[in-house]
Amino acid sequence: MLRIENLSVAVRGKQILKNINLHIAPGEVHVLFGPNGTGKSTLIGTIMGFERYEVLEGKIYFKGQDITDAPCYERAKMGVGVMIQRPPTIRGLSLRQMIGICGAAPDEIEKMAAWMGLSDFLDRSVNEGFSGGELKRSELLQLMAQKPDLLLLDEPESGVDVENIALVGRAANYILNNEPCGGAGCEKSCCVQNACGSNPLAGTKRSGLIITHVGHILKYVPASHAHILYQGTMTCPGGDPLDVLSCISQSGYETCANSGCRRMKNER
Repeated sequence: MLRIENLSVAVRGKQILKNINLHIAPGEVHVLFGPNGTGKSTLIGTIMGFERYEVLEGKIYFKGQDITDAPCYERAKMGVGVMIQRPPTIRGLSLRQMIGICGAAPDEIEKMAAWMGLSDFLDRSVNEGFSGGELKRSELLQLMAQKPDLLLLDEPESGVDVENIALVGRAANYILNNEPCGGAGCEKSCCVQNACGSNPLAGTKRSGLIITHVGHILKYVPASHAHILYQGTMTCPGGDPLDVLSCISQSGYETCANSGCRRMKNER
C-alpha cells in the first residue's frame, strides 16, 4: 500500500527527517510515537504532499506508484486521506458542501452526519466555531465521504475530551473497517450512532498510520505495528504497539529509541 524509502525532508531549509524507511501493507495499521518537534507531523504532511515540506532525497510509493512529486490533490484522488491537528476554518463553504466535494452522495450526507453527531452542523461553514472534539468529528466525517485506502491521523486525541476520544477512536476504526460496529466496546447505541451492521465502507480493509502521544486511540483502533520517531530518525521498526508504549511510559523516548527496542525484541 505505502512504501517509503530513505526519505529525508526539510522545512524552510532545515532538515527534519533523516533516511526514513516505512512499509505499510494493505490492511495494516501502524502507530507512530515520538516527542513534540521530532518530525511526526512532517512525515504525515510529506506523505500527503503538502507544499511546505521539501523532499531532499528518497521516494514515496503508493499502490506501487511513485508519488514523491505528485501534488496533494492527486494523492487524495488516488486514495490518501488525512486528519490534521489544526484544520482551517473555511468560511462560505458549508460542511454539507464539503462532504459532497469529498465524494458523498446527497442521500448519504444526512446519514453520515447523524452517525457522527453533526447533523446540526451541516449548514455551518466548515470548522467555524467548532470545539476540539467537533473538529475531529468533522475531519472524520469528511474522510468517511472520501473513503480513502490509506488513512493518516495526526494526533487524533489532541484537544479532545474523554467522551470524544471514544467517539473519534471508534469512528476511525469504522472507517478502517476493522469493526462493523465502530470499534471495541461499542454497544448498539455507539458513537457512530445506530450504524451497527450497516457500514457503507464495507469491503477491503484500509490501511492506516496514526500519530499519538498517549496511546488512547489504541483502545479503539487495533494497530499491528509501532515505530518511534526520535530526532528525525525512525526506530523500533514494526514493534508491538503496546510493548513500545509501555517502554516509553517506563523509560522515556530516548532510552526506548536507543536501546529499549532491542531489549523488547530480546525479551520475546
